[in-house]
Amino acid sequence: MEMKSSEEIEIGRDITPTLTPLSFSLHNSNLNTHCSACFSPLSSPFPSIPTPLFYCSPPCAAALSPLHNSSAEIHLHPSAHSSDLRAALRLLCSHRPSPSLRLAGLLSNRLILTSPQTPSLSHHDDHVSERIKLGAAAMAEAISVQRAVPNDDAVLEEATIALCAVLTNAVEVHDNDGRALGIAVFDPTFSWINHSCSPNACYRFVLSSPPSSSHSDEPELLRIAPHPQMGSGGNCVSSNEFDKEVLGYGPGLVVRSIKKIKKGEEVTVAYTDILQPKETRQWELWSKYRFVCCCKRCRALPFSYVDHALQVISAFCYDSTDSYSKFLKDMADRKLSECIDDVISEYLSVGDPESCCDKLEKILMQGLNEQLEYVKGKSDSKFMLHPLNHHSLKAYTTLASAYKVCASDFLSVDSAIDTNQLKAFDMSRTSAAYSLLLAGATHHLFNSESSLIVSVANFWIGAGESLLFLSRSSGWGACDNLSLIVPNHTSAIKFKWSKCSLVDRIRTCIANGQINCADFENVSNEFIYYVSDITQKVWGFLISDCSFLRSCKDPINFSWLMSTKSSNRMDFEVCVDKSYKTEISYTHEPENTIYICEEPTSTDDVLACLLQLGLHCLAYGGLLGSICYGSQSHVVCRVQNVLDREKNTVLYS
Repeated sequence: MEMKSSEEIEIGRDITPTLTPLSFSLHNSNLNTHCSACFSPLSSPFPSIPTPLFYCSPPCAAALSPLHNSSAEIHLHPSAHSSDLRAALRLLCSHRPSPSLRLAGLLSNRLILTSPQTPSLSHHDDHVSERIKLGAAAMAEAISVQRAVPNDDAVLEEATIALCAVLTNAVEVHDNDGRALGIAVFDPTFSWINHSCSPNACYRFVLSSPPSSSHSDEPELLRIAPHPQMGSGGNCVSSNEFDKEVLGYGPGLVVRSIKKIKKGEEVTVAYTDILQPKETRQWELWSKYRFVCCCKRCRALPFSYVDHALQVISAFCYDSTDSYSKFLKDMADRKLSECIDDVISEYLSVGDPESCCDKLEKILMQGLNEQLEYVKGKSDSKFMLHPLNHHSLKAYTTLASAYKVCASDFLSVDSAIDTNQLKAFDMSRTSAAYSLLLAGATHHLFNSESSLIVSVANFWIGAGESLLFLSRSSGWGACDNLSLIVPNHTSAIKFKWSKCSLVDRIRTCIANGQINCADFENVSNEFIYYVSDITQKVWGFLISDCSFLRSCKDPINFSWLMSTKSSNRMDFEVCVDKSYKTEISYTHEPENTIYICEEPTSTDDVLACLLQLGLHCLAYGGLLGSICYGSQSHVVCRVQNVLDREKNTVLYS
């Protein structure tokens, strides 16, 4: 099963019409806050009841309540209610499993999912087969009551196939703010699109109130077709096989190209987060879908630059063999992962952002030099996370958020106190610095793996918003009250727009709704050149007195990580003998070192640079977002609104 492009497709193009789901269901946590028919937020949350199903309007209720009432879900035991089971029961209302164990043309993967897991492919216990067994039993019991038939092996097999089809093909639906709402299962037009860790397409959701008749006008946008051997794949399920009243409801989905795709080339999407090392991706795919990815990126030997960077740990091991050093690194990786996850979990549950920041920066700065479990007599080993390691990226994400919360907390105590404003100002600076570092680090990886565009888009937008928030901070006024030099906002604002022609050109590209690969490459190169230059002028100001950030010489240009032995590849490995001689150029620099290529001439210049940097990061993130989601998507419209507001402020000034 695979879907191939039926024509040559440029980057940033819709390659399917808005697809409507075969089956869908809200997660339990959203049943009383969102419409069960169209996933729109309810005007006011309803009280929770054992099996709640609420609708936003009479049309939604009229269209979907018959399906919900006839799907047997009302007979599920309250403890068994879940989005997976509800979606599977609804799918069975209009489709029956085929002899080939398919349902609505979808692969159920029933035999593989219900088989015991191969221990060698995971270092964690997995309970998928047990989950299917319990879920199918609950479904079978509900079906037997609904149909008034015996709960026999045939009913259980039907329930098992439906549940496996949902687990194999369902995608999690997110709202415009990234919150998970529920799941949806789509026909083979989407479900037959295979996974790749270097995909050439992504997808976006279309959440709207009850559908209009315009859906029938979009078939010409379908630019993919199944492999000839698979027959009429994408159209194997005709709309007349299920209730026409249900058509068009539920979350819509559009597949979009993120690379140039040749005619006849297979179209792929990512089933998991691809900003992770190979081992993590492989484990997640196996534990959920029971397959081992064999895409080009996963087959690469040695590892691709990106996969090498995402997993590298600098190991300072004394008197150890290469094989033993690798063994220690693997153990250290698991230990560092546990440490970071524990800190983040504690932050989310307890809500102490200052403690979270201190602990994460200690891990980033000091690494792991404690005694590893099961390793005796090897205390003279130290392990440092590389700045591009995926654990480091996770830490940057959390630190940017936690420092922003710290700033808000200081202002909530008493924003009239100048010292509180200054502390909040410092926290905002550090938050912006981590946002910029995260965007720059992932963009560095994006240069080698363009399929990371979705993550990079979000990070550049986040960096732009943080920098603009900092430029509007009330902390500048506190500096004045404490006899510190304060920039002139008006002159800085006027200066910034004299240097923003690139922003205008990026916005033109977004407004046009289309950009070809050559133009995108030119804009990207110009953006990085400009942002690299301006970052050098403000990086020292942003990093303040943060020890870890001081060790990062440049958050945009990562040439400082390159080995002196090779100009085109990073040599991540560190071998340290008893004399502590290192083989690479990356080390944490002394805490009192600040790297700035060019000092700003005035504080007016600092603010102007921050404003320019924020505008360019935001605009470029919006351009990437328009490629991934379309120029009319929520995230791109939000970016355009912010940029309009900034420009109006300049005109008013």
